[in-house]
Amino acid sequence: MAKRTLEITDFSSPLKRAFTISRGAKTSAETILVTIRQDGAVGRGECVPYPRYGETQPGVRAAIEEMRAQIEDGLSRDALQDAMPAGAARCAVDCALWDLEAKLTGTPVWKLAGLPEPGPVETAVTVSLDTAEAMGEAAKSTPSKLLKLKLGGPEDLDRIEAVHAARPDARLIVDGNEGLLVDQFPGIMKRAAELGVVLVEQPFPAGKDEALLRRPGAVSVCADESAHTSAEIQDLARRYDAVNVKLDKTGGLTEAIRMVQAARASGMNVMIGCMVAGSISMAPAVLLAGLADATDLDGPLWLAEDVVDGLTYTDGMISPPKPELWG
Repeated sequence: MAKRTLEITDFSSPLKRAFTISRGAKTSAETILVTIRQDGAVGRGECVPYPRYGETQPGVRAAIEEMRAQIEDGLSRDALQDAMPAGAARCAVDCALWDLEAKLTGTPVWKLAGLPEPGPVETAVTVSLDTAEAMGEAAKSTPSKLLKLKLGGPEDLDRIEAVHAARPDARLIVDGNEGLLVDQFPGIMKRAAELGVVLVEQPFPAGKDEALLRRPGAVSVCADESAHTSAEIQDLARRYDAVNVKLDKTGGLTEAIRMVQAARASGMNVMIGCMVAGSISMAPAVLLAGLADATDLDGPLWLAEDVVDGLTYTDGMISPPKPELWG
């Protein structure tokens, strides 16, 4: 095997508008791109260092740099799982290795991984946290029939009602990002189904979600910040009905597949989610959509400019990635 070369590149990509959740707002997407070259083939993987989990661009870059010798000497994906912890750094390397193998062998990643052949898939499109009136107005121009509402505060029920009134045709996912108020939660759950809500995501802080052991209402509750890898699934299944699988948290596609399989084995539904990033970051996750009940991969729609050969979004549907992009 010819020796590999590794490149690590930082990016800061401006957003079209502020992306606001209960923990704050962002106006740019900070990512790291890993590029691995071998025998004329190029594999790419992108990650989002996430401050919520103590990650920074310099820290993630340093973690990947520490692995340079092993990666360039031919480190396998299986060995990578033990060599690096789950998180953004491993995600970028893992996805780059999948892409590299696809390019070297001429076999698409979905075949290499034993996944269903990808086709167009519906994605949720996010309505950023704002006043109830502003979120209702934003929902009118959001091109999807599956909307994800960012919540977090006393006006949450008003926000859901305003969006439902503006888009009665839409199914709604409401995402607390750990910021819902415990005393308001039963009221939200009681009204949720009447307002078109099909899923409530991470209402309370990770590790402080005991109230979900006796969760009210008929609408499913999904773990996000509480969920990282397949090792947590059995415990999560006691408190949640579904799990949001994000490659930046699992440490790449390899562990994400295992997490989906573990969730299914535990009777949980599955959402495939994302951080705010471009198409290179989304592409591996799109391949998992065939195993999921819901998909939330709208990251590139928030960027002022995406990469060349990026994913195609049409009225809330994503087309599979082109080989020129990834996989």
